[in-house]
Amino acid sequence: MSPKLVELEIIDLANEGKAVAHLDGKVCFLKGGLPGERVLAEITRRKPRYNEGVVREILKKSDQRIAAQCVHFNSCGGCTWQDLAYNSQLEFKRKHVVDCIERIGGLEEVRVGDIVPSKEVFYYRNKMEFSFHTGGTAGFTLGLHRRGHFDEIFDVEQCLLQSELSNRLITWFRKYATGENIPVYDVKEHVGYLRFLMIREGKNTGQTMVNIVTNYGDFPDEEKMIGALNAAIPEVTTVVHNQNGKKSNIAAGEIEKVLYGPGYIEETLSDFKFRIRANSFFQTNPRQAEVLYETAFDLLQPGNDDRLLDLYCGAGSIGILASRRVAEVAGVELVGEAVRAARENAALNDIENINFHEGDVKDFLNRTEVDNNIFNIICIDPPRAGLHPKALKRLALLKPEKILYISCNPATFARDAAALVEAGYCLPEVIPVDMFPHTTHVELTGIFYAR
Repeated sequence: MSPKLVELEIIDLANEGKAVAHLDGKVCFLKGGLPGERVLAEITRRKPRYNEGVVREILKKSDQRIAAQCVHFNSCGGCTWQDLAYNSQLEFKRKHVVDCIERIGGLEEVRVGDIVPSKEVFYYRNKMEFSFHTGGTAGFTLGLHRRGHFDEIFDVEQCLLQSELSNRLITWFRKYATGENIPVYDVKEHVGYLRFLMIREGKNTGQTMVNIVTNYGDFPDEEKMIGALNAAIPEVTTVVHNQNGKKSNIAAGEIEKVLYGPGYIEETLSDFKFRIRANSFFQTNPRQAEVLYETAFDLLQPGNDDRLLDLYCGAGSIGILASRRVAEVAGVELVGEAVRAARENAALNDIENINFHEGDVKDFLNRTEVDNNIFNIICIDPPRAGLHPKALKRLALLKPEKILYISCNPATFARDAAALVEAGYCLPEVIPVDMFPHTTHVELTGIFYAR
């Protein structure tokens, strides 16, 4: 029996890209569809306050709808908005920031600036992880997750997010694994070998890393593989093998071996050099990261006498870029590997006025040197969950002159912003920055001043 379809008018886009309509006096969130469209939808879930559904047919198309360029758009879960005109993507991302600040934060006096568009809307990513999966016509697939199915992987032929070189590498490695009969890891039975193919690129340097993540054991006849890869795709500058025998299906290794080249690539941000290893964290859109940080510094207006405390500093990119603008920088990061990378990057750029500390932010903020107000400005770039409540409380008590907040989650930013305003800060301006075109994600930066 075919499902009953209802005719709906889509009026908006919500968080995570779901279309918004109304049915029976309730909001209805739909997968598929764009504002201004009339659709036939199947209601898949009814809840007391809202409904959920799936668009099955578009009766009237939106003038904002465009043809998606990627051949995998209907299968892939990556580029949710590739069929939405880019200018419209930007409008909805800015609107999401405004809604979060006003509705979650309860802040109505904040100026939200125009969203800064990405310099590139395709081929902007410097890192992609492709999964091996048992099944498929060739006995396995190598690619990305099928939309809405965490346990299905489809073969990627051409992804528009990283580079054409990346596409060539996927095709080559799929053929090589087939020809050499290298077994693919089965995530249900936990047997097999090949798990992930990670590709990292230096967009400003042209360096390329291939990181092969497998189950335990040396890569079979690794010299043969390296020779064949060099002959086919000489642009690759280093190859790394990571072994991961844990059941958790993540593209990271417990044991790492460099098979070819230096074991890292280098990238530049605003004339600073950064060394990126297989498991390093680094902004995935480096050219737009430069724009994000410059936008943030324009808000912060740091001076030569300022002392900057960089919380959740990761591999140190913000602190390193700020080091020539201020007297002193201290970075704090919980992940030890990231701290080691930050120190390496500081040494690589001959920066002497910066120190990095390994530890939890909420604990570091209780240290004596912080309590003595050595740092008059603080930068925070927390994970999606935002600031830990204890860190937020301690930050408000320290009363630095300025707090620069960079966020990848407008909702948790708005929550933290409300707490800082209640503690005596003012938030005059927030600027959204688009780091990931064709997705629903948006970053922002805002500046808080002590009253």
